[in-house]
Amino acid sequence: NGIYKIDTGIGFLDHMLESFSKHSGIDLEISCTGDVHIDDHHSVEDVAITLGTALHEDIFPINSIARFGIFAVPMDETLIESHIDLSNRPFLYYNLDIDGKVGNFDVELVEEFFRALVNNLKITLHLEKRRGKNRHHIIEGSFKAFAISLKNALIKTKNGIPSTKGII
Repeated sequence: NGIYKIDTGIGFLDHMLESFSKHSGIDLEISCTGDVHIDDHHSVEDVAITLGTALHEDIFPINSIARFGIFAVPMDETLIESHIDLSNRPFLYYNLDIDGKVGNFDVELVEEFFRALVNNLKITLHLEKRRGKNRHHIIEGSFKAFAISLKNALIKTKNGIPSTKGII
């Protein structure tokens, strides 16, 4: 339903996770008390590990779903693409080409988030910026594109296991 209650102690991450929940239709309740007095790194990574693990437990083994999901999100000057394979094999291709900060949030943590998420969800994800300059738009577009491509990959089908090998 996309209902969420999120408090990670990192406002920007909360905003991204709320956007993910809303656009994926996945309900999230996340609470994190981390060492943000040092920096946001551990909290961002731990939230992604936990989210990826929970999603993996909920999704796998897969059966009668599309398996692949692709979506592009335009946000003003920005265009972000997300391509997903629910492969049970973790691989991340990440090309957002951003640096600096959004508020107090180090944008290098976006890649850390998606790497931890992919490794624990055990999916293939290609996340790419086609164009854009505004860091907030780029990051938010990536969370939205990921959310909708995941939603598309989870569409129910009548085709059984979506693999010629009979297992994923």
